[in-house]
Amino acid sequence: MRRAASGRAGIARDAAILVVLALWASPIAWQLLTSFTPDAVLLEPGRLAAPTLAHYRVVLAQSPMPRGLLNSLVVALATTALAAVLGTLGGYALARLPVPGRRGLMLGIVASTAFPAIATVAPLYLIVRALGLRDTWGALVLADASFALPLALWLIAGFVRDVPLELEEAALVDGADRPTALRRVVLPVLAPGIAAASLVAFLFAWNEFLFAYTFTATEASRTAPVALALFPGVFEIPWGDLAAASLLASLPPILVVLLLRRHLVRGLLSGALKD
Repeated sequence: MRRAASGRAGIARDAAILVVLALWASPIAWQLLTSFTPDAVLLEPGRLAAPTLAHYRVVLAQSPMPRGLLNSLVVALATTALAAVLGTLGGYALARLPVPGRRGLMLGIVASTAFPAIATVAPLYLIVRALGLRDTWGALVLADASFALPLALWLIAGFVRDVPLELEEAALVDGADRPTALRRVVLPVLAPGIAAASLVAFLFAWNEFLFAYTFTATEASRTAPVALALFPGVFEIPWGDLAAASLLASLPPILVVLLLRRHLVRGLLSGALKD
């Protein structure tokens, strides 16, 4: 009886999960269907038509989305690299070295991630303008890194604490200095955690809208979210083109998650399982 009841509970739980997943995926499925539907059929519910790639051709050839995707890719990769390198070095120092005021510093780092972007956009804009970086990739990288780097520091410092200290001590006893021990002993073990922090930084930089909208003025530096918000449409909304553009903007983050999924799971679970 208990086994049967447990089996029914498991089936009900799986069914509930499938329903939730279907509800979550329904907007994506609707966008996908819209992007392949001809304009003549979009406003006629229930009418079927052969799929078309016309919307994708328009987006790739006659819209600012290709440039926006390139800008987003450059900004996201640069922000991720900056957050990963500085976050790894800073996180290691905060977790292993006798840094004065370490607890207060960590508290300040965590607190800095709680500020809403709207509260910092004005002073950051003044700094960007004073440096002559408005409408450049550099402005977006610095602005995005100001939020991504504290989060990476906090995450990687936690991952470093889960690395057994005995590994470093053994390397130091064998004659390695601390940078060598970090490079050859700690980093290979820390790789999943760095990948998880890098993924968070990449997704933040890719999806960021407020800084990209405020600090850019031309298509030369506008990112994909801004290009989507300013998607051309004068007398009517091009629903099919807009759906195709939104799917193209969603594709790179999905590919990055798929490529890093193993490292992501290992990084998120590091510290959850102990010997």
